[in-house]
Amino acid sequence: MKYSLSPGALRRILNLWPPFLFSGIHVTAIAPDWRSARVELRSRPWNRNYVGVHFGGSLFAMADPFWMLLTMHALGNDYIVWDQAGSIEFLKPGRGTVQARFHLDDAVLDRLRAATADGSKHLHWFATDIVDEAGEVVALVRKQVYVRRKRDRASASDPLRMAA
Repeated sequence: MKYSLSPGALRRILNLWPPFLFSGIHVTAIAPDWRSARVELRSRPWNRNYVGVHFGGSLFAMADPFWMLLTMHALGNDYIVWDQAGSIEFLKPGRGTVQARFHLDDAVLDRLRAATADGSKHLHWFATDIVDEAGEVVALVRKQVYVRRKRDRASASDPLRMAA
């Protein structure tokens, strides 16, 4: 599968995607090089829980797809990238507007490429702080991403290539 969406197009699609739209989740930026993203969640009557703070499911949802999306696009079409696992730790009540920032650096991408160079799978944990307007961490989201270099299907099925 070739990924053909631009970061701006994906941002607009995600902002209209019903799970984000109706939860009040807003993707404010995805970098042109797919190396970073910023997401915010504004407090609204429909995304607060019984005690009036951000619903935990919305806090997790705002961080859910981004490590997979950034990794998939940064590595390119030669790799399979999936979400494998996730967890959230609530540290304090989330009030007002909260945000999450994601930054995928070259060192991580180099480690992923090295770990999967022989076609092996690799599981990598990413961590993201969700912070309030004062910069205090309200939740810590961890996501495990599965990465594997795609096998060359042509060489596996072509006896002439295998003999060469």
